[in-house]
Amino acid sequence: MKLSASLMKSTAVAALGGLLFGFDTAVIAGVTQALTGTYHLSPASLGVTVASALWGTVLGAMLAGVPGDRYGRRDSLRLMAVLYLVSAIGCAFAWSWGALVFFRFVGGLGIGGSSVLGPMYIAEISPAAWRGRLVGVFQFNIVFGILLAYFSNYAISLLVLSNVAWRWKLGVSALPAGLFFLMLFAIPRSPRWLVKTRRVEEARRVLGMTEGTNVEEELESIMTSLEAGRGKESLFTRRYRIPIFLAVTVAMFNQLSGINAILYYLNDIFARAGFSQVSGNLQAVAVGATNLVFTIIAMAVIDRIGRKTLLLIGSVGTALCLAGVSVIFFTARHDNLLVWLLMAYIAFFGSSQGAVIWVYISEVFPNSVRAKGQSLGCFTHWFMNALISGLFPLLAAASGAYPFVFFSVMMVLQFFVVLFFYPETKSISLEEMQKKLGFAT
Repeated sequence: MKLSASLMKSTAVAALGGLLFGFDTAVIAGVTQALTGTYHLSPASLGVTVASALWGTVLGAMLAGVPGDRYGRRDSLRLMAVLYLVSAIGCAFAWSWGALVFFRFVGGLGIGGSSVLGPMYIAEISPAAWRGRLVGVFQFNIVFGILLAYFSNYAISLLVLSNVAWRWKLGVSALPAGLFFLMLFAIPRSPRWLVKTRRVEEARRVLGMTEGTNVEEELESIMTSLEAGRGKESLFTRRYRIPIFLAVTVAMFNQLSGINAILYYLNDIFARAGFSQVSGNLQAVAVGATNLVFTIIAMAVIDRIGRKTLLLIGSVGTALCLAGVSVIFFTARHDNLLVWLLMAYIAFFGSSQGAVIWVYISEVFPNSVRAKGQSLGCFTHWFMNALISGLFPLLAAASGAYPFVFFSVMMVLQFFVVLFFYPETKSISLEEMQKKLGFAT
């Protein structure tokens, strides 16, 4: 099936929220040391500084389904763009530690909201055969944003005086945030949201632009699936126990891998291993580039190999790499292997959990409760992220090894949960998925 220009443009624009998501979450890695010195932060207050944005993502993810259902996925993304913009400018001009924490929280609201609305929008405009790859563009932009943040931190550290460099690092994302807001005016609304709000003719036009063929068949399938869910709009019922389990566990294990704790504190991890600040920034760029490359590989195969297989492979690879990192910190030997183990870990993560999570959560819920289900999955992801990232500095201060041991054990557990309980979702339409998991009447 050939992709239409409208579909590609809509995917690219919605996925810009992923770029800002990745940039804003990872950029903190390059300023933790500067913020500690500027505001005389203890390990606990540094954890609060990093986690402030993450608690914003928890609230943003929890609430995003409400405007997403009422005003539509596309229009709600505009609000997320405004939050990104306000956060970047506020952090750049923060006049106190409290102001910095507040504006990071505002940015977190945008991150959490776009993590719900972006993948959901793309999933709802995508043909089944391409859905994994197109929703994967959102994940690609997340890791591209992470790489961009690491590279930006490195470049600014070379060009700007150290006492104000952290302000430039946090404020530069205002530029893509403004661009994101403007470009959202150039894409259509989700056809499934349009049908849900009884704007059938507009939905037909959008499907004509994105599907190209079988428009009437697709429209009828959407209408039928929504009718099957009418009157059963509550998410927390026995009827939806399977997708709730899948969304919550895939989100939990994504964070129990330790990915964001490692990304946020990457420079500190390298510092504990003896790397200088500039060298640590450069090593972080290498890690970010590895993440990008293997996310691209995963995007190319996710609709052929499948989501479940990628998760199983990733569980084994990340568990082994994390075990190796813990050995380095336990023994204080072979520090030269740390970068390579972390790059291998990122490779396994980027080609498995990283590529699968947003696709999987967007697929397993029926049309009638998808916004609520997406919010639940993203809420779980960000709650675990905030909890783990807030505790990581305290645990790492006690022992650099223990957090990595814990993360490794969690990846072993993930392997068995995925093996025995996860269904494969590749090449199945959202409406067929509704029947497969037993929601159709």
